Amino acid sequence: MRPPHHLLDRNRVHRLAAEHLQQHLQFKDYKKKTSAQVLWALLLAAAARITSLSDACQRLRDAPSDETARKALLATLPDYAVLQRQLNAALAGHLPKALRQRLQRLAIDLTLIPYHGQPFRDLDEVYRAQAKDGTSHFHAYATAYVVRKGQRYTVALTGVKKGEPLKDVVRRLLRQAASVGVRPRLLLLDRGFYSVAVVRYLQQARRPFLMPVVCHGRAPKHPKGPSGSSVFRTWKTSGWSTYTLADAKKRTATVSICVKCRNYRGERKRHGRQALIYAYWGYRPPSPDSVFATYRLRFGIESSYRQLHEGRIRTTTRRPVVRLLYVGIALVLRNLWVWLHYAILSMPRRGGRVILLERLRWETLLLWLLHVVEERFGVADVTYTERDVQYELAL
Repeated sequence: MRPPHHLLDRNRVHRLAAEHLQQHLQFKDYKKKTSAQVLWALLLAAAARITSLSDACQRLRDAPSDETARKALLATLPDYAVLQRQLNAALAGHLPKALRQRLQRLAIDLTLIPYHGQPFRDLDEVYRAQAKDGTSHFHAYATAYVVRKGQRYTVALTGVKKGEPLKDVVRRLLRQAASVGVRPRLLLLDRGFYSVAVVRYLQQARRPFLMPVVCHGRAPKHPKGPSGSSVFRTWKTSGWSTYTLADAKKRTATVSICVKCRNYRGERKRHGRQALIYAYWGYRPPSPDSVFATYRLRFGIESSYRQLHEGRIRTTTRRPVVRLLYVGIALVLRNLWVWLHYAILSMPRRGGRVILLERLRWETLLLWLLHVVEERFGVADVTYTERDVQYELAL
């Protein structure tokens, strides 16, 4: 392996992140001591420490007060719809041209951030779902994510309101992806999107898809035997079928079914047979094994969400626009990390580039961002005490 010819340092990475965010979000200066540059430094420090903006200010010796930083942020933020457009433009800023020239596999999913407060203005700001972390209330966001080795970019972000039809969420994500030139050849969706409305929309839009089936009807062990899609859970071997979904309004949608049977073999301390059931439309998979392997590709989005939470500023605010900003910053930073690996850090070779993650881990990038800000503002390394240390030692 030939030695690299260039160096990438933390100051360059910090400058790339701050300038890219400022280019698309256009923050304004707030009074003399809190310029847009200062505010971005504080936000990046908070993201890197996985803490709040207030805590970041208190940990930095020469930073503005947490109250000043909060006022500066609120004074420069646009409304929710404008911010969402700006964040999507920032997400698209590092997309390679190759992603726009070919059809891509796209993964679509929801991320739910637990929320323990009351809505800020409208009741539909807070999404309801199965309880997690002691609450059934969440701020919900949906993303579209490119499923391509070495180029797993988030290309669309949208907030999701309580009671909003998921077909509208999917439509919005696909329109956003199309607006930056990313077109899907196959959509890999979470089981939460398995519904008549979503399936009918995708079929009408001519968008091939693959997603797990949510089984309904009598369970396999029911005295009368299984019914509905639960019948597929009794299959002993892999195979193909079709199934017609129906909803409460008696609307229907027909999909192709693939059943992939596999053995647990002690995975997660489980044993026995497992029947994985997928609904698909618009493409012809060669085998159940290929369906299983293709859907597994979307699990990269789980890593994306894990990294989102590792770079998301924490907050207790009720303002949805601030919460959207913090989610967007984390996703933009992750896209920057992906771009650095693909465009700067990868090693070229015939047939494609070699991605060398060890050159810059995600955690290292966050530490670099933090260290640059700490060098600029200094670390608050003293605190007030009620009595002297020497006094306590003498007792």
